[in-house]
Amino acid sequence: MNATNKIATSAISTRATGQFDQQSALKFITCGSVDDGKSTLIGRLLLDSKSVLQDQLANVSKSGEADLAQFTDGLSAEREQGITIDVAYRYFNTAQRKFIIGDAPGHEQYTRNMVTAASNADAAVVLVDATKLPWATAPDTVPPPADQGHGLLPQTRRHALLCHLLRVPSIVFAINKLDALEDPAKPQTAGQATRAFNHIRAALEAFALEAGIEVATIVAISALKGHNVVDAAEGWCGYTGPSLLDILELLPVTPADTALAFAFPVQWVEKPAPTLVAARTALPPEGVQKFGSSADTSQGRRIFWGRVAGGVAQVGQQVKVLPSGQTATVAQVLGTTRQPGAVQAGHSAGVVLDREVDVSRGDWLLALIPPALTAITSDEDFGDTPTATSLPPSREISATVAWMDDEPLVAGRVYWALHGHRWVKARIKRVVHRLQINTLAEENADTLPANSIGHIELLLQEPIAALAFAQSRVLGSLVLVDTATHRTAGAVLVN
Repeated sequence: MNATNKIATSAISTRATGQFDQQSALKFITCGSVDDGKSTLIGRLLLDSKSVLQDQLANVSKSGEADLAQFTDGLSAEREQGITIDVAYRYFNTAQRKFIIGDAPGHEQYTRNMVTAASNADAAVVLVDATKLPWATAPDTVPPPADQGHGLLPQTRRHALLCHLLRVPSIVFAINKLDALEDPAKPQTAGQATRAFNHIRAALEAFALEAGIEVATIVAISALKGHNVVDAAEGWCGYTGPSLLDILELLPVTPADTALAFAFPVQWVEKPAPTLVAARTALPPEGVQKFGSSADTSQGRRIFWGRVAGGVAQVGQQVKVLPSGQTATVAQVLGTTRQPGAVQAGHSAGVVLDREVDVSRGDWLLALIPPALTAITSDEDFGDTPTATSLPPSREISATVAWMDDEPLVAGRVYWALHGHRWVKARIKRVVHRLQINTLAEENADTLPANSIGHIELLLQEPIAALAFAQSRVLGSLVLVDTATHRTAGAVLVN
Protein backbone atom coordinates (compact mmCIF):
# COMPACT_ATOMS: atom_id res chain seq x y z
CA MET A 1 0.00 0.00 0.00
CA ASN A 2 1.50 3.37 -1.00
CA ALA A 3 1.50 6.45 1.21
CA THR A 4 -1.50 8.07 -0.49
CA ASN A 5 -3.72 4.99 -0.17
CA LYS A 6 -2.61 4.53 3.44
CA ILE A 7 -3.59 8.11 4.27
CA ALA A 8 -6.90 7.73 2.47
CA THR A 9 -7.75 4.57 4.42
CA SER A 10 -7.09 6.36 7.73
CA ALA A 11 -9.21 9.32 6.69
CA ILE A 12 -12.17 7.13 5.79
CA SER A 13 -12.08 5.55 9.24
CA THR A 14 -12.37 8.98 10.90
CA ARG A 15 -15.27 10.23 8.77
CA ALA A 16 -13.48 13.00 6.85
CA THR A 17 -16.55 13.61 4.71
CA GLY A 18 -16.66 17.31 3.87
CA GLN A 19 -16.50 20.94 4.86
CA PHE A 20 -19.76 20.73 6.83
CA ASP A 21 -18.59 17.77 8.92
CA GLN A 22 -17.31 19.25 12.18
CA GLN A 23 -15.78 15.91 13.18
CA SER A 24 -13.42 15.92 10.20
CA ALA A 25 -11.94 19.43 10.68
CA LEU A 26 -8.17 18.97 10.60
CA LYS A 27 -5.99 20.93 13.02
CA PHE A 28 -2.44 21.04 11.69
CA ILE A 29 0.67 23.11 12.25
CA THR A 30 3.58 24.19 10.10
CA CYS A 31 6.96 23.96 11.80
CA GLY A 32 10.65 23.64 11.05
CA SER A 33 13.74 25.83 11.17
CA VAL A 34 13.97 29.60 10.79
CA ASP A 35 13.00 31.03 7.37
CA ASP A 36 12.03 27.67 5.93
CA GLY A 37 8.88 29.25 4.45
CA LYS A 38 6.23 28.27 7.01
CA SER A 39 4.26 31.53 6.93
CA THR A 40 4.63 31.75 3.14
CA LEU A 41 3.24 28.22 2.79
CA ILE A 42 0.14 29.11 4.81
CA GLY A 43 -0.32 32.27 2.77
CA ARG A 44 -0.10 30.20 -0.42
CA LEU A 45 -2.68 27.71 0.89
CA LEU A 46 -5.07 30.54 1.76
CA LEU A 47 -4.55 32.36 -1.51
CA ASP A 48 -4.75 29.43 -3.91
CA SER A 49 -7.71 27.87 -2.09
CA LYS A 50 -9.54 31.21 -2.55
CA SER A 51 -9.87 31.77 1.20
CA VAL A 52 -8.62 35.38 1.12
CA LEU A 53 -10.82 38.43 0.71
CA GLN A 54 -9.84 41.24 -1.63
CA ASP A 55 -9.23 43.76 1.18
CA GLN A 56 -6.98 41.25 2.98
CA LEU A 57 -5.02 40.71 -0.22
CA ALA A 58 -4.65 44.45 -0.72
CA ASN A 59 -3.26 44.90 2.81
CA VAL A 60 -0.38 42.49 2.19
CA SER A 61 0.39 43.47 -1.41
CA LYS A 62 3.40 45.58 -2.35
CA SER A 63 4.21 46.65 -5.92
CA GLY A 64 1.51 44.36 -7.23
CA GLU A 65 2.83 41.23 -5.48
CA ALA A 66 1.43 39.71 -2.30
CA ASP A 67 3.74 39.16 0.66
CA LEU A 68 2.26 35.78 1.57
CA ALA A 69 3.94 35.59 4.99
CA GLN A 70 2.00 38.62 6.24
CA PHE A 71 -1.26 36.68 6.19
CA THR A 72 -0.12 35.09 9.46
CA ASP A 73 2.63 37.40 10.79
CA GLY A 74 0.21 39.86 12.35
CA LEU A 75 2.25 41.24 15.26
CA SER A 76 4.10 44.49 14.59
CA ALA A 77 7.34 42.94 15.88
CA GLU A 78 6.89 40.03 13.47
CA ARG A 79 6.44 42.33 10.47
CA GLU A 80 9.33 44.56 11.49
CA GLN A 81 11.76 41.66 11.94
CA GLY A 82 10.32 39.36 9.27
CA ILE A 83 10.01 36.44 11.70
CA THR A 84 7.26 34.47 13.42
CA ILE A 85 7.14 34.89 17.21
CA ASP A 86 3.74 33.73 18.42
CA VAL A 87 1.51 30.97 17.06
CA ALA A 88 -0.95 32.38 14.53
CA TYR A 89 -4.12 30.46 13.68
CA ARG A 90 -5.99 30.68 10.40
CA TYR A 91 -9.11 28.93 9.17
CA PHE A 92 -10.13 27.84 5.68
CA ASN A 93 -12.04 25.10 3.96
CA THR A 94 -12.22 23.28 0.67
CA ALA A 95 -15.09 21.37 -0.87
CA GLN A 96 -13.91 18.29 1.01
CA ARG A 97 -12.83 19.54 4.44
CA LYS A 98 -12.35 22.28 7.02
CA PHE A 99 -8.88 23.22 8.27
CA ILE A 100 -7.42 25.00 11.28
CA ILE A 101 -3.78 25.98 10.68
CA GLY A 102 -1.26 26.91 13.36
CA ASP A 103 1.83 28.78 12.15
CA ALA A 104 4.52 27.84 14.70
CA PRO A 105 7.72 29.91 15.08
CA GLY A 106 11.00 28.39 13.93
CA HIS A 107 13.41 30.22 16.24
CA GLU A 108 14.85 28.10 19.02
CA GLN A 109 13.98 30.88 21.48
CA TYR A 110 10.26 30.36 20.82
CA THR A 111 10.20 26.57 21.02
CA ARG A 112 7.63 26.78 23.85
CA ASN A 113 5.15 28.35 21.42
CA MET A 114 5.71 25.53 18.96
CA VAL A 115 5.07 22.94 21.71
CA THR A 116 1.82 24.71 22.60
CA ALA A 117 0.62 24.50 19.00
CA ALA A 118 1.67 20.87 18.52
CA SER A 119 0.05 19.61 21.73
CA ASN A 120 -3.44 19.70 20.18
CA ALA A 121 -2.60 19.16 16.51
CA ASP A 122 -3.87 16.34 14.31
CA ALA A 123 -0.98 16.73 11.87
CA ALA A 124 2.29 18.59 11.42
CA VAL A 125 3.91 19.81 8.22
CA VAL A 126 7.65 20.02 8.93
CA LEU A 127 9.29 22.23 6.32
CA VAL A 128 12.86 21.70 5.11
CA ASP A 129 14.64 24.51 3.26
CA ALA A 130 16.59 22.89 0.42
CA THR A 131 18.77 25.98 -0.06
CA LYS A 132 20.27 25.55 3.43
CA LEU A 133 21.59 22.06 2.67
CA PRO A 134 24.31 22.58 0.02
CA TRP A 135 25.46 18.96 0.27
CA ALA A 136 22.18 17.85 -1.31
CA THR A 137 22.90 19.30 -4.76
CA ALA A 138 26.18 17.46 -5.40
CA PRO A 139 25.82 14.75 -8.11
CA ASP A 140 27.34 11.79 -6.25
CA THR A 141 26.70 12.81 -2.65
CA VAL A 142 25.28 10.59 0.08
CA PRO A 143 23.46 11.95 3.14
CA PRO A 144 25.81 12.72 6.05
CA PRO A 145 25.95 10.04 8.77
CA ALA A 146 23.85 9.93 11.91
CA ASP A 147 26.53 11.53 14.09
CA GLN A 148 26.19 14.61 11.87
CA GLY A 149 22.42 14.69 12.19
CA HIS A 150 21.97 13.19 8.71
CA GLY A 151 22.83 16.63 7.34
CA LEU A 152 19.56 18.15 8.61
CA LEU A 153 19.32 21.39 10.57
CA PRO A 154 19.06 21.04 14.38
CA GLN A 155 15.70 22.82 14.56
CA THR A 156 14.27 20.56 11.85
CA ARG A 157 15.23 17.52 13.91
CA ARG A 158 14.06 19.13 17.16
CA HIS A 159 10.61 20.02 15.82
CA ALA A 160 10.16 16.58 14.26
CA LEU A 161 11.12 14.91 17.55
CA LEU A 162 8.78 17.16 19.54
CA CYS A 163 5.88 16.36 17.20
CA HIS A 164 6.65 12.67 17.66
CA LEU A 165 6.87 12.96 21.45
CA LEU A 166 3.62 14.97 21.57
CA ARG A 167 1.82 12.17 19.69
CA VAL A 168 0.93 14.22 16.62
CA PRO A 169 -0.76 11.47 14.58
CA SER A 170 0.50 12.48 11.12
CA ILE A 171 3.86 14.06 10.25
CA VAL A 172 4.46 15.30 6.72
CA PHE A 173 7.88 16.53 5.56
CA ALA A 174 7.67 19.27 2.90
CA ILE A 175 10.95 20.03 1.10
CA ASN A 176 10.64 23.71 0.15
CA LYS A 177 12.46 26.24 -2.06
CA LEU A 178 13.56 23.64 -4.60
CA ASP A 179 12.77 26.17 -7.36
CA ALA A 180 15.60 28.39 -6.07
CA LEU A 181 18.23 25.74 -6.82
CA GLU A 182 17.98 26.07 -10.60
CA ASP A 183 18.51 29.14 -12.79
CA PRO A 184 17.68 28.97 -16.52
CA ALA A 185 20.50 31.43 -17.13
CA LYS A 186 22.98 28.99 -15.56
CA PRO A 187 22.92 25.65 -17.41
CA GLN A 188 25.21 24.07 -14.80
CA THR A 189 22.34 24.23 -12.26
CA ALA A 190 20.07 21.98 -14.36
CA GLY A 191 18.93 18.90 -12.44
CA GLN A 192 20.00 20.24 -9.03
CA ALA A 193 16.41 20.45 -7.74
CA THR A 194 15.70 16.80 -8.51
CA ARG A 195 19.00 15.68 -6.96
CA ALA A 196 18.37 17.77 -3.86
CA PHE A 197 14.87 16.36 -3.41
CA ASN A 198 16.07 12.75 -3.68
CA HIS A 199 19.04 13.31 -1.34
CA ILE A 200 17.06 15.23 1.29
CA ARG A 201 14.25 12.67 1.14
CA ALA A 202 16.78 9.90 1.81
CA ALA A 203 18.20 11.86 4.76
CA LEU A 204 14.73 12.44 6.22
CA GLU A 205 13.83 8.77 5.87
CA ALA A 206 17.07 7.73 7.62
CA PHE A 207 16.48 10.21 10.44
CA ALA A 208 12.84 9.17 10.88
CA LEU A 209 13.78 5.47 10.95
CA GLU A 210 16.41 6.09 13.63
CA ALA A 211 14.09 8.26 15.73
CA GLY A 212 11.09 5.93 15.39
CA ILE A 213 9.02 8.59 13.63
CA GLU A 214 6.29 7.33 11.32
CA VAL A 215 6.18 9.70 8.35
CA ALA A 216 2.93 10.07 6.42
CA THR A 217 4.70 11.25 3.27
CA ILE A 218 7.47 13.51 1.93
CA VAL A 219 6.44 16.09 -0.67
CA ALA A 220 8.40 18.51 -2.87
CA ILE A 221 6.92 22.05 -2.85
CA SER A 222 7.58 25.67 -3.65
CA ALA A 223 5.54 27.81 -1.26
CA LEU A 224 6.53 30.98 -3.13
CA LYS A 225 5.64 29.75 -6.63
CA GLY A 226 2.85 27.40 -5.54
CA HIS A 227 4.23 24.17 -7.00
CA ASN A 228 2.58 21.11 -5.39
CA VAL A 229 0.89 23.21 -2.70
CA VAL A 230 -2.73 23.33 -3.89
CA ASP A 231 -2.34 22.04 -7.44
CA ALA A 232 -0.06 19.09 -8.22
CA ALA A 233 2.88 19.71 -10.54
CA GLU A 234 3.32 16.29 -12.10
CA GLY A 235 6.95 15.19 -12.22
CA TRP A 236 8.37 18.44 -10.82
CA CYS A 237 11.72 17.72 -9.12
CA GLY A 238 11.07 14.03 -9.65
CA TYR A 239 8.04 14.03 -7.35
CA THR A 240 4.95 12.33 -8.79
CA GLY A 241 2.60 12.22 -5.80
CA PRO A 242 -0.40 14.35 -4.83
CA SER A 243 -0.20 18.01 -3.81
CA LEU A 244 0.15 19.02 -0.18
CA LEU A 245 -3.50 20.09 0.04
CA ASP A 246 -4.65 16.77 -1.42
CA ILE A 247 -2.61 15.02 1.29
CA LEU A 248 -4.05 17.19 4.05
CA GLU A 249 -7.58 16.47 2.88
CA LEU A 250 -6.97 12.76 3.51
CA LEU A 251 -5.17 12.85 6.87
CA PRO A 252 -7.08 11.41 9.85
CA VAL A 253 -8.09 13.41 12.91
CA THR A 254 -6.94 12.45 16.39
CA PRO A 255 -9.29 9.75 17.71
CA ALA A 256 -11.07 10.44 21.00
CA ASP A 257 -10.02 8.40 24.04
CA THR A 258 -13.44 6.80 24.39
CA ALA A 259 -11.96 3.35 25.12
CA LEU A 260 -10.44 4.60 28.39
CA ALA A 261 -12.24 4.61 31.73
CA PHE A 262 -14.21 7.76 32.56
CA ALA A 263 -12.03 10.66 33.72
CA PHE A 264 -13.27 14.23 34.09
CA PRO A 265 -11.31 17.32 35.22
CA VAL A 266 -13.59 19.92 36.81
CA GLN A 267 -13.06 23.38 35.35
CA TRP A 268 -16.05 25.29 36.68
CA VAL A 269 -18.66 24.72 39.39
CA GLU A 270 -22.12 26.19 38.76
CA LYS A 271 -25.12 26.43 41.05
CA PRO A 272 -27.87 27.67 38.73
CA ALA A 273 -31.10 29.30 39.84
CA PRO A 274 -34.34 27.63 38.67
CA THR A 275 -35.04 30.53 36.24
CA LEU A 276 -31.63 30.00 34.63
CA VAL A 277 -32.25 26.27 34.33
CA ALA A 278 -35.60 26.92 32.67
CA ALA A 279 -33.98 29.17 30.10
CA ARG A 280 -30.99 26.96 29.33
CA THR A 281 -32.16 23.35 29.58
CA ALA A 282 -34.86 21.15 28.13
CA LEU A 283 -36.06 19.92 31.53
CA PRO A 284 -39.84 19.70 32.13
CA PRO A 285 -41.42 22.36 34.43
CA GLU A 286 -41.44 20.05 37.44
CA GLY A 287 -37.76 19.24 36.86
CA VAL A 288 -36.92 22.92 36.61
CA GLN A 289 -38.50 23.66 39.98
CA LYS A 290 -36.61 20.79 41.64
CA PHE A 291 -33.25 21.63 40.06
CA GLY A 292 -31.38 23.98 42.40
CA SER A 293 -34.03 23.78 45.10
CA SER A 294 -32.76 23.19 48.64
CA ALA A 295 -35.78 20.95 49.27
CA ASP A 296 -34.74 18.46 46.60
CA THR A 297 -32.46 15.70 47.88
CA SER A 298 -32.71 13.34 44.91
CA GLN A 299 -29.56 14.75 43.34
CA GLY A 300 -26.90 17.41 43.81
CA ARG A 301 -27.74 21.04 43.16
CA ARG A 302 -24.51 21.96 41.35
CA ILE A 303 -23.27 21.35 37.82
CA PHE A 304 -19.60 20.49 37.35
CA TRP A 305 -18.38 21.67 33.95
CA GLY A 306 -15.28 20.52 32.09
CA ARG A 307 -14.05 18.55 29.10
CA VAL A 308 -14.23 14.76 29.30
CA ALA A 309 -10.63 13.48 29.32
CA GLY A 310 -11.38 9.79 28.88
CA GLY A 311 -14.29 7.42 28.36
CA VAL A 312 -17.92 8.56 28.23
CA ALA A 313 -19.85 10.69 30.70
CA GLN A 314 -23.17 8.95 31.23
CA VAL A 315 -25.88 8.61 33.86
CA GLY A 316 -25.29 5.85 36.39
CA GLN A 317 -21.47 6.03 36.28
CA GLN A 318 -19.98 5.60 39.75
CA VAL A 319 -17.18 8.07 40.39
CA LYS A 320 -14.61 8.89 43.02
CA VAL A 321 -13.50 12.46 43.63
CA LEU A 322 -9.77 13.17 43.64
CA PRO A 323 -8.26 14.28 46.01
CA SER A 324 -11.04 14.05 48.63
CA GLY A 325 -11.85 10.38 48.01
CA GLN A 326 -15.63 10.90 48.21
CA THR A 327 -17.78 8.64 46.03
CA ALA A 328 -21.00 9.41 44.16
CA THR A 329 -23.02 8.45 41.10
CA VAL A 330 -23.63 10.56 38.02
CA ALA A 331 -27.29 11.57 38.07
CA GLN A 332 -27.37 13.77 34.98
CA VAL A 333 -25.10 14.74 32.07
CA LEU A 334 -25.57 17.93 30.05
CA GLY A 335 -23.98 18.77 26.71
CA THR A 336 -22.69 22.16 25.64
CA THR A 337 -26.25 23.23 24.76
CA ARG A 338 -27.44 21.95 28.15
CA GLN A 339 -29.34 19.10 26.55
CA PRO A 340 -29.27 15.84 28.57
CA GLY A 341 -27.31 12.96 27.05
CA ALA A 342 -24.05 11.04 27.15
CA VAL A 343 -20.89 12.98 26.22
CA GLN A 344 -17.75 11.37 24.80
CA ALA A 345 -14.11 12.16 25.48
CA GLY A 346 -12.89 15.37 23.88
CA HIS A 347 -16.19 17.19 24.35
CA SER A 348 -17.35 19.53 27.12
CA ALA A 349 -20.00 18.37 29.55
CA GLY A 350 -21.85 19.35 32.70
CA VAL A 351 -22.06 16.59 35.32
CA VAL A 352 -24.60 16.48 38.15
CA LEU A 353 -24.02 13.96 40.96
CA ASP A 354 -26.67 12.09 42.92
CA ARG A 355 -25.77 13.86 46.17
CA GLU A 356 -23.97 16.91 47.48
CA VAL A 357 -20.20 16.29 47.42
CA ASP A 358 -17.43 18.80 48.02
CA VAL A 359 -16.01 19.29 44.51
CA SER A 360 -14.00 22.33 43.43
CA ARG A 361 -12.17 23.53 40.34
CA GLY A 362 -9.13 21.32 39.77
CA ASP A 363 -10.70 18.17 41.24
CA TRP A 364 -11.06 15.03 39.13
CA LEU A 365 -14.04 12.70 38.80
CA LEU A 366 -12.68 9.21 38.10
CA ALA A 367 -14.51 6.00 37.26
CA LEU A 368 -14.94 3.84 40.35
CA ILE A 369 -14.05 0.17 40.26
CA PRO A 370 -16.67 -1.80 42.27
CA PRO A 371 -15.09 -3.67 45.20
CA ALA A 372 -14.56 -7.37 44.66
CA LEU A 373 -16.28 -9.91 46.89
CA THR A 374 -12.87 -11.16 47.95
CA ALA A 375 -12.16 -7.75 49.52
CA ILE A 376 -13.66 -9.06 52.79
CA THR A 377 -11.01 -11.46 53.99
CA SER A 378 -12.68 -12.84 57.13
CA ASP A 379 -15.66 -12.55 59.43
CA GLU A 380 -13.53 -10.45 61.76
CA ASP A 381 -12.95 -7.80 59.08
CA PHE A 382 -15.20 -4.85 59.98
CA GLY A 383 -13.14 -2.15 58.21
CA ASP A 384 -14.41 -0.07 55.33
CA THR A 385 -14.70 -1.95 52.07
CA PRO A 386 -11.83 -0.68 49.91
CA THR A 387 -12.65 1.19 46.73
CA ALA A 388 -10.36 1.96 43.87
CA THR A 389 -10.41 4.10 40.75
CA SER A 390 -9.48 3.15 37.22
CA LEU A 391 -6.40 5.41 37.61
CA PRO A 392 -4.62 4.82 40.93
CA PRO A 393 -3.18 8.15 42.14
CA SER A 394 0.58 8.41 42.56
CA ARG A 395 3.08 10.96 43.86
CA GLU A 396 6.08 9.68 41.90
CA ILE A 397 6.25 10.11 38.13
CA SER A 398 8.82 9.13 35.52
CA ALA A 399 8.49 11.35 32.49
CA THR A 400 9.98 12.87 29.37
CA VAL A 401 10.29 16.66 29.51
CA ALA A 402 10.71 19.27 26.82
CA TRP A 403 12.48 22.05 28.73
CA MET A 404 11.59 25.55 27.57
CA ASP A 405 12.77 27.90 30.34
CA ASP A 406 15.95 29.96 30.04
CA GLU A 407 16.86 28.80 33.56
CA PRO A 408 18.14 25.21 33.29
CA LEU A 409 16.34 22.35 35.00
CA VAL A 410 18.28 21.03 37.99
CA ALA A 411 17.54 18.28 40.49
CA GLY A 412 16.01 19.41 43.79
CA ARG A 413 14.21 22.43 42.43
CA VAL A 414 10.48 22.89 43.08
CA TYR A 415 7.95 23.95 40.45
CA TRP A 416 4.20 24.27 40.14
CA ALA A 417 2.75 21.37 38.12
CA LEU A 418 -0.56 21.71 36.29
CA HIS A 419 -2.47 18.49 35.60
CA GLY A 420 -5.85 19.12 34.03
CA HIS A 421 -6.95 22.15 36.08
CA ARG A 422 -5.24 21.07 39.29
CA TRP A 423 -2.09 22.73 40.64
CA VAL A 424 0.34 20.77 42.83
CA LYS A 425 3.93 21.37 43.90
CA ALA A 426 6.50 19.16 42.15
CA ARG A 427 10.14 18.57 43.01
CA ILE A 428 12.70 17.33 40.48
CA LYS A 429 14.06 14.13 42.04
CA ARG A 430 16.73 13.59 39.41
CA VAL A 431 17.61 14.06 35.77
CA VAL A 432 17.93 10.58 34.30
CA HIS A 433 19.45 11.55 30.95
CA ARG A 434 19.35 14.08 28.11
CA LEU A 435 18.55 13.33 24.47
CA GLN A 436 21.28 14.42 22.07
CA ILE A 437 19.49 16.07 19.14
CA ASN A 438 22.17 15.23 16.57
CA THR A 439 22.77 11.58 17.35
CA LEU A 440 19.55 10.76 19.28
CA ALA A 441 21.75 9.17 21.94
CA GLU A 442 20.74 9.29 25.60
CA GLU A 443 23.49 11.05 27.51
CA ASN A 444 24.00 11.16 31.27
CA ALA A 445 23.18 14.64 32.57
CA ASP A 446 22.66 16.53 35.81
CA THR A 447 20.83 19.43 34.21
CA LEU A 448 18.72 20.27 31.15
CA PRO A 449 19.38 23.59 29.39
CA ALA A 450 16.77 25.54 27.44
CA ASN A 451 15.13 23.79 24.47
CA SER A 452 16.51 20.37 25.40
CA ILE A 453 14.67 17.07 25.78
CA GLY A 454 15.34 14.59 28.56
CA HIS A 455 13.98 12.06 31.02
CA ILE A 456 13.34 13.06 34.64
CA GLU A 457 11.76 11.77 37.84
CA LEU A 458 9.23 13.94 39.68
CA LEU A 459 8.01 13.84 43.28
CA LEU A 460 4.63 15.51 43.76
CA GLN A 461 3.35 17.09 46.96
CA GLU A 462 -0.04 15.42 46.43
CA PRO A 463 -0.94 12.36 44.33
CA ILE A 464 -2.47 12.74 40.88
CA ALA A 465 -4.20 10.22 38.61
CA ALA A 466 -1.89 10.16 35.62
CA LEU A 467 -1.76 7.81 32.66
CA ALA A 468 1.09 7.26 30.23
CA PHE A 469 1.10 9.95 27.54
CA ALA A 470 1.20 7.18 24.92
CA GLN A 471 -2.30 6.22 26.11
CA SER A 472 -3.82 9.64 26.77
CA ARG A 473 -2.72 13.12 25.77
CA VAL A 474 -4.74 14.75 28.56
CA LEU A 475 -4.13 12.37 31.46
CA GLY A 476 -0.47 11.91 30.58
CA SER A 477 0.63 15.53 30.33
CA LEU A 478 1.66 18.16 32.87
CA VAL A 479 2.99 21.69 32.60
CA LEU A 480 5.77 22.88 34.92
CA VAL A 481 5.63 26.55 35.91
CA ASP A 482 8.37 28.51 37.69
CA THR A 483 7.14 29.42 41.19
CA ALA A 484 8.91 32.80 41.15
CA THR A 485 8.56 34.12 37.60
CA HIS A 486 5.37 32.19 36.71
CA ARG A 487 6.86 31.38 33.31
CA THR A 488 6.04 28.11 31.60
CA ALA A 489 9.16 26.04 32.25
CA GLY A 490 8.56 22.61 30.75
CA ALA A 491 6.12 20.25 29.04
CA VAL A 492 6.02 16.91 30.88
CA LEU A 493 4.95 13.69 29.15
CA VAL A 494 4.35 10.80 31.54
CA ASN A 495 6.16 7.56 30.63
